[in-house]
Amino acid sequence: MQAYVDDIRSISGENPFESMMSRFDHAAKLLHLNPDLYKVLRVPNREFTVYIPVFMDDGQIEVFTGYRVQHNFARGPAKGGIRYAPDVTLDELRALAAWMTWKCAVLNIPFGGAKGGIICNPTNMSRSELERLTRRYTAELIDVIGPERDVPAPDLNTDEQTMAWIMDTYSMHARHTVTAIVTGKPVALSGSRGRREATGRGLLFVINEAVEKLGLKISQSRVAIQGSGNVGGNAALLMHEQGYPVVAISDIHGGIHNSRGLNIPDLLAYLAARQTLEGYPGGEAISNHELLELDCEILIPAATENQITSQNAGRVRCRILAEGANGPTTANADAILERNGVFVIPDILANAGGATCSYFEWVQDRMGYFWKEETVNERLKDVLVASFHDVMRYAETHSVNNRIAAYMLAIDRVAYVTQLRGIYA
Repeated sequence: MQAYVDDIRSISGENPFESMMSRFDHAAKLLHLNPDLYKVLRVPNREFTVYIPVFMDDGQIEVFTGYRVQHNFARGPAKGGIRYAPDVTLDELRALAAWMTWKCAVLNIPFGGAKGGIICNPTNMSRSELERLTRRYTAELIDVIGPERDVPAPDLNTDEQTMAWIMDTYSMHARHTVTAIVTGKPVALSGSRGRREATGRGLLFVINEAVEKLGLKISQSRVAIQGSGNVGGNAALLMHEQGYPVVAISDIHGGIHNSRGLNIPDLLAYLAARQTLEGYPGGEAISNHELLELDCEILIPAATENQITSQNAGRVRCRILAEGANGPTTANADAILERNGVFVIPDILANAGGATCSYFEWVQDRMGYFWKEETVNERLKDVLVASFHDVMRYAETHSVNNRIAAYMLAIDRVAYVTQLRGIYA
């Protein structure tokens, strides 16, 4: 453990790619990964940069920069979301693409990892501008994406409509309808039932397993959730319905705290009507930083990367940390959390419900037969519960924390398949 602490002290912990690679390197060492396989798995397979001219509503042309990183194809097509944000970087996308590779391997589903993004501020763009941006981005990548190559999905500031535009653009070029090109589509366009709630529902499934493992009681396990979007909001509602007291939740502006538990359906209705939690009368206002340090049994960071760092990890007081976001905990914070006895459910397991249901959608699209929502949820539970216990077995067998166990499991599976396939030369 000390060698690992020394290794991660040498990096800033703020760069998501560095955080991901420090964990990868540690897991690879513990696995005694073949040095040649190490060289292959530590780098992306492909990276694409595209420049996207778009006619804006005022008649002017703006040129946007877009990326797609395809990390690994050993277990199947690459899979990963597309995000629109002004701070998109290649390093961020490299980390997210690699996380998708490891996430799909932990789930034991036949995908590799990818991630895409466009540097833009979607809040300042009209719907028609976003449509033209999306369609041109898709056209620029038309030769490198596809149902058997790389299957995009929604991510930050993209949604079902974005996926519909991508599907239509790809289909126009293919000259026939190709539903399996993306996941996260509207149900009317061959999307999967249960997809919208899948990440939050997956969080519930793995948290239930952790609560049972640690001997806690649902009714006495206070939950604090940073984020109230698709992941945080759905997780809050599902956990409230299960009987968990959700004592805090936040949006980008700040949070609401009530030690007796919040009325989540009422709070979410307030949020939907006003687009903010500010002024909600059912609790006291707190900051996002304060929420992360609340006394609670379960903390779910479901917002963005780098929320729990070496600066605040020592003040995190939860028993279970379930990572609803990708990379919410920096590598420098891991050792602090472990020393303080926090049971971490790492992102590549905790928030994997969305990736699992994306796989289900891809399967349904390819066979042209669609499942009932109860069937989707039942199969989602089967995958998430099995994956949770696979990670626990690795943690116990190798005497490592849950995050490193998840990485070891994932790397072992990808390395094994890569070795079986061999290196084409």
